[in-house]
Amino acid sequence: MCLFQYDDDPEPEEPVPAGLLHVPVRPGTTEVVLRMFRTPLGERTAVGFTRPDLLVSVLGPEQPRIRLSEPALRALASSLGACRLTIDPTLTASAVTRLAADTAGVAARAS
Repeated sequence: MCLFQYDDDPEPEEPVPAGLLHVPVRPGTTEVVLRMFRTPLGERTAVGFTRPDLLVSVLGPEQPRIRLSEPALRALASSLGACRLTIDPTLTASAVTRLAADTAGVAARAS
C-alpha cells in the first residue's frame, strides 16, 4: 500500500488531490528524469511543490522543474519503487559525500 504525506497533515486518512505540482527533475540530462528524495528514515519519496516559490526556497533557483498533476507524479514515482509522495517539504539535506579513507592512519593503528 502506498502512503502519501502532506506536510500540513502528518497523518492524513485520505490524500487530498494537490492539483498541478512543480516537480524537481535531475539537472544536466537531455531527458527529463524525476528527482527522487529520501525521508529521514531512508524511504524513497517523490516531491512536489504547490507553488514555484516554495520549490525555490527549498532547492534553490537553479533547480530544473516540470509541471505534473499529482496522479501523474504518483504513477511515475510508484513505477520507480517509491510509494511516498511529499508535498511542499520545508527542508532538504545536502547529499552525503564520502571522505577519502585515511589508509596511513588505519595502518599505523593496526601495528
